[in-house]
Amino acid sequence: MYQRILVPVDLSDTNLAKPAIDTALALVRISGGSIRIVNVLALTPVMLAEYVPPDFDVQQRKAAEDAVATIVRESGLDASRVSGIVRQGGIYHEVLEEADGFNADLIVMSSHRPAMRTYFLGSNAGHVVRYAKCSVLVVRGTDSQ
Repeated sequence: MYQRILVPVDLSDTNLAKPAIDTALALVRISGGSIRIVNVLALTPVMLAEYVPPDFDVQQRKAAEDAVATIVRESGLDASRVSGIVRQGGIYHEVLEEADGFNADLIVMSSHRPAMRTYFLGSNAGHVVRYAKCSVLVVRGTDSQ
């Protein structure tokens, strides 16, 4: 059974992340393993830097850390079995790096329903599935089908 589960979450759409979080929680309750919640903040494009407050990145990180801490707290798991982290950069790259660093044996993530653009460009979930060194479970909620 899986012992170290990474759950990437998009804080702009927590309803989408809920099925993945619930699935990961069910798995670790059975296995006695642990979960790491990860959120990836996109880098602020240089062309927008002059239009945002000087501490925009700090504000964004603080808001993301608070939201991840809430998810961790609401998981109902003992603090030794659940953790959260906020990373910054490209989504799938950071998720894969965190999976390696956490020594994840499973990544559980939600995905939007495939659209024509993702067939040509690929989605973050698609990249994670292709390049992860561990197993990946992609969960779709009833709203995304």
